[in-house]
Amino acid sequence: MQLSKNAIRQIEAKQGLDIPDEKIFELPEKVLQFGTGVLLRALPDYFIDKANKQGLFNGRIVVVKSTDSDSSAFDRQDGLYTVCVRGVENGKTVEENIINASVSRVLSAKTEWKRILECAYNPEMKIVFSNTTEVGIQLVQDDITNEPPVSFPGKLLAFLYERFKAFNGSHESGIVIVPTELITDNGTKLEGIVLELAHRNNLDYKFIEWLENHNTFCNSLVDRIVPGKPNAADSKKIETALGYQDELMTMSEVFRLWAIEGDDKVKEVLSFCKVDKAVIIAPDITLFKELKLRLLNGTHTFNCGTAFLCGFNITREAVLHPVYGAFTKELMHKEIAPAIPYTIDEKVKTDFANSTFERFGNPFIDHQWQSITVQFTSKMKMRNMPLLQRHYELHSTVPMHMATGFAAYLLYMKVTKKAGTKYYGERNSPDGHRDEYEIKDDAAEYFYKVWNNGNAIEAAAEIMANEELWEIDLTKLPGFLQAVQEQLQDMITNGVLATVEQLENKKVTA
Repeated sequence: MQLSKNAIRQIEAKQGLDIPDEKIFELPEKVLQFGTGVLLRALPDYFIDKANKQGLFNGRIVVVKSTDSDSSAFDRQDGLYTVCVRGVENGKTVEENIINASVSRVLSAKTEWKRILECAYNPEMKIVFSNTTEVGIQLVQDDITNEPPVSFPGKLLAFLYERFKAFNGSHESGIVIVPTELITDNGTKLEGIVLELAHRNNLDYKFIEWLENHNTFCNSLVDRIVPGKPNAADSKKIETALGYQDELMTMSEVFRLWAIEGDDKVKEVLSFCKVDKAVIIAPDITLFKELKLRLLNGTHTFNCGTAFLCGFNITREAVLHPVYGAFTKELMHKEIAPAIPYTIDEKVKTDFANSTFERFGNPFIDHQWQSITVQFTSKMKMRNMPLLQRHYELHSTVPMHMATGFAAYLLYMKVTKKAGTKYYGERNSPDGHRDEYEIKDDAAEYFYKVWNNGNAIEAAAEIMANEELWEIDLTKLPGFLQAVQEQLQDMITNGVLATVEQLENKKVTA
């Protein structure tokens, strides 16, 4: 039996299974969401579903699919999916299975753009969510009369312009826009891009005035490890226990946080915030942003290439390894925490780092390092360049754990094969074979050319001096280029794990 509206009546209520009341299917659509990814499903949509079940929000979500990914599973399952929450909270093991009924329908931007614009005429639709990855919030030349516009900001502007026309620019028709992309000041940057596109499209000044004065772009921060669909064995085990099949089953850790910058008006519109203390709406969310962006995401980014090339496939394997776990702790506590470019109490940083390390080792979550490497270059720039710069403002010594992580990033990005529009690298597997992996990064073509034109030493120097890539010349950071080159050469000669072990052994004997 496959999960669907009809199947809901046949699914037996079991301990640890949250089943929606069929009345939820009749709730009005209140949210337009750009993105179908697992993070949205297990965090914003999780809170909406939780609030609906408690009668606190009473609205559903129209999802806009902008990629070529297949959305037929959403159609077959009437938008329903199961969030499997696994982990430890307050010392207790948590295993929950929640049938989420927050999604009303999924529309394709490429084939159903007019139906998406029709949503602008719904007076109850006053919220927009998005998660289009870090590269989604960028200014590109776009024509909003295209069906659809090319970029996410272009699509959003077209929707907002349709909204303006639908309600004659009334004050009450404004929208609260909450992007969840992991970039600093995501709401502010998105607003700036949308306004610039409005001018470039020569839109009416009355619309621009309405856009600026009656719509709210909120900076926000999301924090939840969501590895996505469980492996085949775990899926079968869970489906057997629950009594139904679910193509969209989503694994998630227990920890959750959604910090949104906003005032009382935003709280009123985002009324689902009342359902969970993990939804925080405050005038300033910088504290939450910096802790998460640097200690969790920054650690992930320095680690993902390093751990993967060491032969570890999931986060738990790496942090539970005695040597690699020590490497990760040193990176977090001794290099990243002191370099966070924001004043935070030392105990707060230490406690957050400790809890983050525990989350990495969650025994229930198979969080793949390879999934974290998607758009590796933009993540390294956004999350870790400010840390490097701040470190050198405070110290004259090389941050060797950061240098090791950056060297592994360069090695991970060594393209050994190009097939059409896809790029591949190779790693030594634990059994001695060479494993091929796909490099999913917009900068892959650049790395392909650089690595093919020189050796490791030359490639490192050229890439690190590229100010278009990093907005700074990394070769000017005292000693950093040499340290990265030495670590990179050592990784190529002796292996990545051996390089990490050598670094940790030096620390012990020092």
